[in-house]
Amino acid sequence: MLGPVILAASRSDRMRRFISAAPGTKQVVDRFIAGEGVDDVVPIVVDACGRGLEVTLDVVGEDITTPEQAAAARDAYLELIERLKDLGLGTKAEMSVKLSMFGQALEGGHELALANVRPVVEAAAAIGTTVTLDAEDHTTLDSMFAIHEELRKDFPQTGCVIQAYLFRTEDDARRLAVAGSRVRIVKGAYKEPASVAYQDKGEIDKAYVRILKVLMEGDGYPMIGSHDPRLISISQELARRAGRKLDEYEFQMLYGIRSDEHVRLAAEGHRMRVYTAYGTDWYGYFMRRLAEKPANLLFFARSILTKG
Repeated sequence: MLGPVILAASRSDRMRRFISAAPGTKQVVDRFIAGEGVDDVVPIVVDACGRGLEVTLDVVGEDITTPEQAAAARDAYLELIERLKDLGLGTKAEMSVKLSMFGQALEGGHELALANVRPVVEAAAAIGTTVTLDAEDHTTLDSMFAIHEELRKDFPQTGCVIQAYLFRTEDDARRLAVAGSRVRIVKGAYKEPASVAYQDKGEIDKAYVRILKVLMEGDGYPMIGSHDPRLISISQELARRAGRKLDEYEFQMLYGIRSDEHVRLAAEGHRMRVYTAYGTDWYGYFMRRLAEKPANLLFFARSILTKG
């Protein structure tokens, strides 16, 4: 099981230094990370939307240790929104945020994260788009859901993410599948103990389908975060059974993974949103992409050997 090992390495400063210095790293990182700054990502957004795709933008970086860093993360999103304003793309270009970037893990972190994320959500609404709160490890979720509930009082379009591998998620899905809600379901990409999460891939897939069925039969707007062809097919069938039109749910996939599938789904009339990360603090995000799919790790290893 390589996944847990890679996830453990994502927290290792020693591994961070080693991987950052590896000759083939940049080639692989460039596959998953759209660039280092706003100037890099804006042309990618314009191109994607011009091809019938939609995007959600993530400024990568999670290891926040000071309130000043949290404020800088907030400002990075505000800069992004300012640039998006002139593009007039509306909800075709939304944002995804991790509350850890906004200071959630610091002293008084719940209040600090809410104070930092609120102006981002407010600014996004002002240009006709929205924000989705990403899920992180299970210890952060009660805070994330509470912040989500608070933000929805003024900005009901604010979305959130649920993770199929957690035992709690079916109950969370039932609570969230209400009119006006936007919920992204993913399998989960953090190292979680067996006391709170399924460890077997088959069990995780079964949970994903059960939870997705709850979302499809509910009154909210499901966002299907998966690259798995079988789960995509099941999602389409569940949507059909629930009587959902093509604009009443959407698929979401990562930038750099199964790009042909992005285009295929969009051509069939589906809303297809590409999760597009950018920024200089790419390490944690990159390692989770390797952990999610062994083929990504093999691609990375070959690149290092080729460039070494």
